[in-house]
Amino acid sequence: YQRRVRGEDPRIQIKHASVLPLPDGWEERYTNDGVKYYVDHNARKTTFQDPRVTMTSGSGASVPYERSYQWKFGQFRHICGRASIQQGHIKICVSRTSVFEDSFNQIINVPAQDLRRRLFISFKGEEGLDYGGLAREWFFLLSHEMLNPMYCLFEYASKNNYSLQINPASYVNPHHLTYFKFVGRVIALALFHNKYIDKGFTLPFYKRILDKPLTMLDLKSVDEDFYNSLKWVKENDLEECDVELYFAHEFEVLGEVKVHELKPGGEEILVTAENKDEYVNLMVGWRFTRGVSEQYNAFIQGFNEIVNVKWLQYFDERELEVMLVGIQDIDIQDWNMHTIYRHYKRTDKQIQWFWTFIKEISDEQRSRMLQFVTGTCRLPIGGFRELMGSNGPQKFCIERVGKENWLPRSHTCFNRLDLPPYRSYTVLKEKLLLAIEETEGFGNE
Repeated sequence: YQRRVRGEDPRIQIKHASVLPLPDGWEERYTNDGVKYYVDHNARKTTFQDPRVTMTSGSGASVPYERSYQWKFGQFRHICGRASIQQGHIKICVSRTSVFEDSFNQIINVPAQDLRRRLFISFKGEEGLDYGGLAREWFFLLSHEMLNPMYCLFEYASKNNYSLQINPASYVNPHHLTYFKFVGRVIALALFHNKYIDKGFTLPFYKRILDKPLTMLDLKSVDEDFYNSLKWVKENDLEECDVELYFAHEFEVLGEVKVHELKPGGEEILVTAENKDEYVNLMVGWRFTRGVSEQYNAFIQGFNEIVNVKWLQYFDERELEVMLVGIQDIDIQDWNMHTIYRHYKRTDKQIQWFWTFIKEISDEQRSRMLQFVTGTCRLPIGGFRELMGSNGPQKFCIERVGKENWLPRSHTCFNRLDLPPYRSYTVLKEKLLLAIEETEGFGNE
């Protein structure tokens, strides 16, 4: 395995439409939060979309994901540029053997505004000027350490999901809330200064940062057993099954069993057919916040000190993940070699078209496809042959499902893409581009 550093950041390959004049009757303005928008005086309308950038094809087809993401990213970089402090720099000097503690002691004690200055990173005992390379290395080393489950601040989502979530047992460290504020600052710093971190969080965690509502389906990737139990509650008559549930739930932290009431007096409120939807919704909300509300509040406080979450309002959780952890170099040959098929053969034209599509699209779109099917844009160290599913090793799978007018579906717990038997490459390409662009509207399971 070799870690590869790309010479060109794929996130900044943006076509600068701003060099062109605005159409007649258009005006550029900014909101109070510094977000650019446009006024069409001809139609007396406003829009956040730059009229100089063509967002749909002549046939009215859906917007390609890459173009949409680039526009969002360009807006975010513009806001960060306006918020940055141009005068001076902030110097951070750390030892490679204690990068976590050294960084913590400096970052947590610096006024948040100063962290918006240019970063100047140095390592003790080493000569060198930081033209960006040392800062990139510092973010990588620091994130690798501070997000290490060994420190008990974060934990893996499950035995086969190595994305990170807050560890409810982090309170064993009496200073854990200060550390979470520090982590929030560092994550926001990476976004603000356009750098990557080493490890990624669960998609529901990114949704929380973006203040998006969490659903029962979000549970599936982080706690499938919990998801299945709630699904059973929704689909079955509890009275007929002779099951008694109350608006309270027991959970264990470090061997101690605790009871959480989902609503006041919940231990005495029976779950019935009339109120079980409320019960399920409360359980979903509790599962994502159980024992971690204070930690998350400290994290988001530190985050907001550097990057106002409103600046990220245009992004979805998958795009935020790409911004933070970047896009890996995806080996198409490795992907092809370790893909299996159900009700398709490798020689079928739809499969041949699929691989043609994968070769034609950009790195960013390939990453988006990987997210759509597996739930993350990151690969294990061993590449596609080491992909994990809900029940252990699970290769990328393409299954023939549905009719030509169906849309693609994904099953992230099984790394499976349901690909209908489209009759032409044009249709297949259109449907797959729509899938990786509008994932929220598709049947992700």
